[in-house]
Amino acid sequence: MKILLWHVHGGWMEAFIRGAHQYLLPATPARDAWGLGRGGRPWPGSAVEVAPEALREQQIDAVVLQRPTEIEACTRLLGRRPGRDLPAVYLEHNTPRGNVPSTRHPLAGQTEIPIVHVTQFNRLFWDNGAAPVRVIEHGIPDPGYLYTGERPHLGVAVNEPVRRGRVAGTDLLPGFARAAPLEVFGLGTELLPDSLHLGSGRVLVRGDLPVARLHRELAGCRAYLHPMRWTSLGLSLLEAMHLGLPVLALAATEAVRAIPPGAGVVSNDPEELLQAARMFLADPEQARTCGRAARAAALARYGLERFLADWDGLLADLLTETDSAAPLAAAAGATPASTGGGQQ
Repeated sequence: MKILLWHVHGGWMEAFIRGAHQYLLPATPARDAWGLGRGGRPWPGSAVEVAPEALREQQIDAVVLQRPTEIEACTRLLGRRPGRDLPAVYLEHNTPRGNVPSTRHPLAGQTEIPIVHVTQFNRLFWDNGAAPVRVIEHGIPDPGYLYTGERPHLGVAVNEPVRRGRVAGTDLLPGFARAAPLEVFGLGTELLPDSLHLGSGRVLVRGDLPVARLHRELAGCRAYLHPMRWTSLGLSLLEAMHLGLPVLALAATEAVRAIPPGAGVVSNDPEELLQAARMFLADPEQARTCGRAARAAALARYGLERFLADWDGLLADLLTETDSAAPLAAAAGATPASTGGGQQ
């Protein structure tokens, strides 16, 4: 299949583009949110950059939408409307915001495009209306068991922690930094030391590293800290588990489902998490044992093979449903190919 999607969430794309299809990624000279292309990542050759104006020439089989505005963008660029004359799904990466129990999904008012959530928590907390809904849990390429835990530090991976503040649990970091130095990875982490008003050596900024180097550096930390209050299940958490790190996490959103007993400590009591951090720092063997359990759990639930198989199943269902609906549309006088003007 030829699948169109914009490069919106690089971590999720690391897994998706490793399937058996061709992935068309709009690319512009500006390399902005509407034309990032591969974003300089060492992805397989099946991830192909295409200029937006050349998309109409492609034999596109399906589109994976990730922003509501992409529906109109597809219609304009392809001459085909997603969900009507182009098989489409809407991938929702995020937890709802605002009045959470009543937050209505942007696609809740339609039935043509299925909403795919990345966690069971997200499906439950979004108001999806009458839209068809599926859950395809995350999967990531296995970086291998790299854990050494040689440094008595806590690793944290988060992008823009100062801007995101309480959502990312940034306000909790000073308490953990008093128990052990924090090695913080991600975009915008250079702002943390001044923001948190901590003494020298308590927050070690590692910055935004290439994935392979990030994995090597993170694996040297004794344990992984995941203080997120209200985000979807972080891929950095799953990567840390794959690497073999024991994890400390708030019992929020999908973390309770992702982290089984024995793989670390999950609690909404910061003091309990601090005690667990001190235990891992004092007992490297216990940290290693919990890290092995974390890796086994991550491989079992969040492996790449299962993830790609789930997506292949959904895409096959999309094509089947589209093919079966076409005769009905034709009988009603609709002509999807000619109406769209772009189907080859």
